Amino acid sequence: MPLIAADGVSKSFGLTEVLRHVSLAVAAKDVVCVIGPSGSGKTTLLRCLALLEQPSAGAVTMNGVTIASARDSSEQRRAAREVRPDIGMVFQHFNLWPHMTVLGNVIEAPLRVKGTARSEAIQKAEALLAKVGLSDKRDVYPNRLSGGQQQRVAIARALAMSPKVLLFDEPTSALDPELRQEVLMVMRQLAGEGMTMLVVTHEMGFARQVGTRVVFMDAGEIVEEAAPKTFFTAPSSERAKRFISQLQN
Repeated sequence: MPLIAADGVSKSFGLTEVLRHVSLAVAAKDVVCVIGPSGSGKTTLLRCLALLEQPSAGAVTMNGVTIASARDSSEQRRAAREVRPDIGMVFQHFNLWPHMTVLGNVIEAPLRVKGTARSEAIQKAEALLAKVGLSDKRDVYPNRLSGGQQQRVAIARALAMSPKVLLFDEPTSALDPELRQEVLMVMRQLAGEGMTMLVVTHEMGFARQVGTRVVFMDAGEIVEEAAPKTFFTAPSSERAKRFISQLQN
């Protein structure tokens, strides 16, 4: 049984259909990299899985239980509330709270959502900040950090809830090359530790070297899904072949 899955998910905004019958299953310890041209529906798929958007059709499941669909119900809302802390999200533009220190950003959700004791939340936050190489920034405010540091704080904040799956929405696209490597190093470490990850990314090296699967999307649909080596050396679809050829030019 997949840990989290989209089952025939479609999503429309007004008359614009952004996702068309997308099905994707992510098993525990998978590192699934979703790639494709801009406007292909990658971020919308991620937001549906993160329960930030409600599907127009189809369903999102976690461990086989429906947590989102076009047919809203009290049972489904209850199931969504129960699993929401298990789904971590790291956004493209960090989304840190500017009025809180780094430590405050990391402990806020455990305190408010899980009711964790403050001393316990601080102890875990300090361990996570050490993990992402930011122990010395504990009491600093986000506006005093580089973009790479802010994104690493965002990863620590997501990890503070002990999620079962981490969703990354182009986490390095707003960073310059040197800062991107800071974030990718942390993501590689998490993958090596067995964290289940679904990563929307333009980082083809990461997808090739760290991903367990590559999912190629275009025009709101999954065009191709394969192991990284197969996808990058012998894609089966003409659309994927064109995409890869453009990367090599």
